[in-house]
Amino acid sequence: MRSTTPPGHKLRGATLAQIENRLAPAFPSQLLAKTDTCDYSRERIFPLFRTFWCWTWQILQANTSCREVVRQVQALFALEERGAVDEATGAYCQARVKLPLPLLEKIFAATAKSVEDKARAGSALQGRPLKVLDGSSTRLADTSSNRQAYPPPKSLKKGCGFPVMKLVVLFSLASGALLARATGTQSMHEVRLCEALRAFFLPKDIILADRAYALFPVLAWLQTLQVDMIARVPTRLRRVDFRKAKRRLAPGEGLFQWQKSRKVCAFLPLEEWLGISSEITVRILRVHLRSAGFRTQQLTLVTTLLDQTLYPAGEIVAAYARRWRLEMCLDDLKTTLNMEHLHCRTPLMVEKELLVFLIAHNLLRWLMLDAAQNHSVSLEQISFKGTLDAWRQWTIALCQIATRQVKKRTQLWNEFLQTLAADLVPERPGRREPRAVKKRSKYPHLNTPRKLFRDKLSRNQQRIRASARKRALLN
Repeated sequence: MRSTTPPGHKLRGATLAQIENRLAPAFPSQLLAKTDTCDYSRERIFPLFRTFWCWTWQILQANTSCREVVRQVQALFALEERGAVDEATGAYCQARVKLPLPLLEKIFAATAKSVEDKARAGSALQGRPLKVLDGSSTRLADTSSNRQAYPPPKSLKKGCGFPVMKLVVLFSLASGALLARATGTQSMHEVRLCEALRAFFLPKDIILADRAYALFPVLAWLQTLQVDMIARVPTRLRRVDFRKAKRRLAPGEGLFQWQKSRKVCAFLPLEEWLGISSEITVRILRVHLRSAGFRTQQLTLVTTLLDQTLYPAGEIVAAYARRWRLEMCLDDLKTTLNMEHLHCRTPLMVEKELLVFLIAHNLLRWLMLDAAQNHSVSLEQISFKGTLDAWRQWTIALCQIATRQVKKRTQLWNEFLQTLAADLVPERPGRREPRAVKKRSKYPHLNTPRKLFRDKLSRNQQRIRASARKRALLN
């Protein structure tokens, strides 16, 4: 490959340059500065900053192929007459391998902080920070190294299925930013992965979580970190009888005493398990949700926010109701950005690919906050998918304006933010979003290793083979 442009030169007039120019203010520029030694010290077609922005562009194009990224760079260099670029994807893939994992960790943390700093804290629950804890999983490329690090479910036959990575993420309810993540194998429980996020649980935080986290060890452990939780009680495992409450506060609300189990907790170190108190006081609320056209639904919540005056029941229920909207952030990642299947072939590259996805999510959230604050609209009503679609098209328009036309570019960018603020998601009370798929595949499931799989013969082929066998026997 031929030598490329001098240091610091930014190619103009194409989408990759617009991504860099518009999204770079979301984190410190020195993170992508050129190094004097080791990797990226020499000028190549894919230096550090271009490799990162190429990968980000790739994710924002719904995780498109590496070949399309190389074609985009080829178009850039041809436009600027900067020399030829090899058509193969090897140079770009090697540049991605050289991206340091600690650097991506720093960029991810910086984007999360940038989005959080822009968001306005709410006044409910004494204005304390609200964070959402949730888990998911994603498929990985079917390679031997990925299978060894993230084995498929044991219920599948050997050689079938894909390696699966379990993922636990921490969201900010105020901004929608991804603050932290922990990864593990599918056999690991979400609660066990949650312990790896202890550095991101800050004093005075309030964690919103589902039934999986409404356990004595989790609540007691968070109390040692000066963190409170609101979660849904797993009523199938723990029956709530308000007649046995330590103190009745209101109809369907009371204080209960939860006892420490004799069995040692699996997700906490033994020293910490022995250090937590033998019993804790929790507040349980039972509310009835009534919606036109639906049966009355009962919701049982547990929280360590015990003071009725400081933390009214209505605010607790409203905060938990907002948790579902933040759960849709996982859908934004897996469906809109196409993170449902990661393509990298080694565990280390899988971690890098995951981080670039989370960075891309935070960068789009950064744009959404800009639009919400500049035009005084609710952040929750701005569509993530609409922001991504508009971003792709408006960057093409920005490419048509010369860099020196600052006023025109600023005007176009303001119109872009106005477009985001105008295209709001309507209020849809009572809307149901079942986790089910209507479309069915016309192909059978691959329930044997691919090397051993044989297509089922059609009736015509079966008749032809039967006739051939019959003729062979007669001869």
